[in-house]
Amino acid sequence: MARTVQQLFDLSGKTALVTGGSRGLGLQMAQALGEAGARIMLSSRKAEDLEQAVAELQAAGIDARWIAADCAREDDIQRLASETLQRMGDVDILVNNAGATWGAPAEDHPLAAWDKVMNLNVRGYFLLSQAIAKHSMIPRRGGRIINVASIAGLAGNPFEMKTIAYNTSKGAVLNFTRALAGEWGVYGICVNAICPGFFKTKMTTVLIETLSEEKMATHAPLRRLGDDEDLKGITLLYASEAGKHITGQWLAVDGGVSAILGG
Repeated sequence: MARTVQQLFDLSGKTALVTGGSRGLGLQMAQALGEAGARIMLSSRKAEDLEQAVAELQAAGIDARWIAADCAREDDIQRLASETLQRMGDVDILVNNAGATWGAPAEDHPLAAWDKVMNLNVRGYFLLSQAIAKHSMIPRRGGRIINVASIAGLAGNPFEMKTIAYNTSKGAVLNFTRALAGEWGVYGICVNAICPGFFKTKMTTVLIETLSEEKMATHAPLRRLGDDEDLKGITLLYASEAGKHITGQWLAVDGGVSAILGG
């Protein structure tokens, strides 16, 4: 007999590792997974932020822990993977969310800033996915990897944005998602991406400096920015048995911005 909707979306007994999880979109995604029953390991660079985020999750009845790590550093990534597996056991769900941006005209964009964005937004995703899959998902022939991309990876810079490295990195994340899904499908691993639009997070600071939140909202057909609930549904779909036949895909959660930009 087919499972019920409630059974398909239930993550009880599952373990999730969420990078960049101490605030913003990462914390929202962690909340969604935890509310569905998963145990959560949060990671970001700052221990103080992680302590506060984990306290918030625990107050909501979610089993949550943390490890401070810089996902732009290979040694930190390997330590994060190893310690997570040691403390939590196998990882069923990996959310690659840690990211960086940099605002500068393309002709003047510093090379060091370009490398910083690429190391975290692309190389970091690859290294952590590799470590978790090799030591947990592939041997068990199953798992979910959710990569946070952006509508900035779907087309050129809209409006007054000058974020060439960020756009390039997020375009790379989309093809990384498709390529990994094609290669690891044989192991039962589903790999998908989410493309957030304009949310009230640190990552939109570059644009907010030139456009007010109200003006930003007018560019979306739904006439608002993303809020602290808007990623929960797609995160749970990708992570759960409800999404077991979805892989190599991306979905824009952007109030319709990419639709009118032709993304």
